[in-house]
Amino acid sequence: MTMALEGIRVLDLSRTPPGEYASMLLADFGADVLMVEVPPGAVARFNVRAGAPQTAAGARALAHNALRRNKRGTAINLRDEDGQRIFRALVERSDVVIDGFRPGVTKRLGIDYESLEAINPRVITCSVSGFGRTGPYEPRAGHDINYISIGGALGTIGNAQGEPVLPLNIIADFAGGGLMAAFGILLALQARERTGRGQDVDAAMSDGVASLMISHVAAMLAGAGPPRRGDHVLSGARCYYQVYECADGRWISVGAIEPYFFEELCGALGFEEFVPHQNDPARQAEMQAAFAARFRERPRDEWFADFGHLDACLTPVLDLDEMLDDPHQQERAMALEVEEDGVGAVRHVGVAPRLLGTPGSVRSTAAHLGRHTDEVLAALGESPESIAALKERGVVA
Repeated sequence: MTMALEGIRVLDLSRTPPGEYASMLLADFGADVLMVEVPPGAVARFNVRAGAPQTAAGARALAHNALRRNKRGTAINLRDEDGQRIFRALVERSDVVIDGFRPGVTKRLGIDYESLEAINPRVITCSVSGFGRTGPYEPRAGHDINYISIGGALGTIGNAQGEPVLPLNIIADFAGGGLMAAFGILLALQARERTGRGQDVDAAMSDGVASLMISHVAAMLAGAGPPRRGDHVLSGARCYYQVYECADGRWISVGAIEPYFFEELCGALGFEEFVPHQNDPARQAEMQAAFAARFRERPRDEWFADFGHLDACLTPVLDLDEMLDDPHQQERAMALEVEEDGVGAVRHVGVAPRLLGTPGSVRSTAAHLGRHTDEVLAALGESPESIAALKERGVVA
């Protein structure tokens, strides 16, 4: 079956999760993604993952690295003249180049959009960075915590009495960064169909976070005021949109926002008298305490088994290992096993979104550093002797 991005060639120099996630999404749907990494010893700060796994345990751990799945791997020293020659030859036959460098690095390396456009006018470049290539914060270092701070998300997460709560690195790195970058690349590919030319995509994670906050910003500008921690309908200010501890110490989540859902919830818990007071601020503490006491009477999975089918928006709060074993996730292939030679079956999160006509798939697990170097260079016309010499000099690995 044809895949949605079949025939699209991507060079991924990102080396950090936001860019790697963007190229993983493209690879899942058929793009030929070649990771261009750093040969051992070329640049010390980027050699954290250098080298192939030396043990069965190392190979298995690598195979679980979903950010590298469905990709090929090579390593090229871009500070070497021959490395530049090889990279430029790859750019000539590629559609997309992704990097995760701080602004200015691609210019210094001679691989910025203007330099690559001269080689291939149809090429699309995408830089995934923290603050983008303009603005007063452009040169500053940072991580997810910094981008969700500047983007306005972190200050809204947590309860009213406490400090902001860190939501792992899923908001900036993966949603505001990787997902937005993949979206920008797809837009640029679509635009190229009309213009015949590529373009540069400046994917700043702080921009992506601000975009994700758009509905809350709109409500604030319309007069609702900025959402405060624990003081919004969706952040803990209402009893019907809350998490409750159960008898076994595990948690249940409730999202009964609409009145008919709230009525169903109250009926299930035996609190019909609360129905008329759903949004009464003076009754929230009382109702939340009553719900909390009721949920502590039974284990989490009993609640879900007996009441999960109701229109009360009641679901268990699953740990990640539980998520992979959840029957719904398994039926929708969001928890799957992939066979890897010499390793056996390894578990991966499945592919989203689901395209019914040209679906994505997990076709291979992670490639170790330099796994496909020989075939990549052979396709460029390099002889076996030349490849061996390049490896000996540390130009490639």
